[in-house]
Amino acid sequence: MKKLNIVLSLTTRDNDYQIEQATAAQEAARRLGAELLILDAQNDPSNQSQQILKCVQAPVEHRPDAVIFEPVGTALAQVARASAQAGIGWVVLNREVDYLSDLRRSFQVPSFAISTNHEDVGRIQGRQMAALLPQGGTALYIQGPSGSDAAQQRTNGMMETKPANIQIRAMKAQWTEQSATQAVNSWLRLAIAKDLGIGLVAAQDDSMALGARKAFEEHSNRDNWLSLPYIGCDGMPNTGQAWVRRGLLAATVVIPPNAGQAIEMLAKAIDLKSQPLERSFTTPTSYPPLGALMPKR
Repeated sequence: MKKLNIVLSLTTRDNDYQIEQATAAQEAARRLGAELLILDAQNDPSNQSQQILKCVQAPVEHRPDAVIFEPVGTALAQVARASAQAGIGWVVLNREVDYLSDLRRSFQVPSFAISTNHEDVGRIQGRQMAALLPQGGTALYIQGPSGSDAAQQRTNGMMETKPANIQIRAMKAQWTEQSATQAVNSWLRLAIAKDLGIGLVAAQDDSMALGARKAFEEHSNRDNWLSLPYIGCDGMPNTGQAWVRRGLLAATVVIPPNAGQAIEMLAKAIDLKSQPLERSFTTPTSYPPLGALMPKR
């Protein structure tokens, strides 16, 4: 029996969730005896597209059975179609796309998406804000990049559940610790940063929350900044959850990695010559539980 050959395209190696995605995929591939090639898009949409196309357009004997990818920018509709035309399965992680139904009708290869519910991620974070700032105030909110569906959906969910007495001061970063440090440092140079009375720092990613802390560590008023509650998302056991236990973060939102699940679904679909559900969702949770969150005194 031919060994399953899968390509996994991740956004970057500089993000704890993406690292956990790679680990989950490697474990699933090992269990199934599958070959796995992991590509690093380096947060560059063009680079991601070119890397995947190179695999799709390889000689037949070197082509993968399927491509799994987490989009940096666009969802690569044309690349998806080229992949399916070449008889290569196509799986999208953590993004809503509008071309899957057509792909599934037109080609006999597994095509599906797995995502967390990003609006639920934001709703949980809004509730965490409420628990940590019961008297209200201003939250510094570090979003993912412009054009990211996940970033926008998390913002929408947060705005839905945060109390009206918490105001949001938003900035954008690139899902990495370094980009958040740079964004916060730039913001600190603005006169308005001194007058807002920030009561909490929230980021749409644990590594960005840690990057914000690093920026404040160099600030003249570092003790006040570092005494604030910091919250993030992803909640990986060795990073986000560990940072909560160490007191670097007050809370995180646990988003289960889904690359391993995607490989298992692919293997079953290819074996049975079937189509999985077009869209599947994982469920985010608060860490620690919302009822255990208390404001700092």
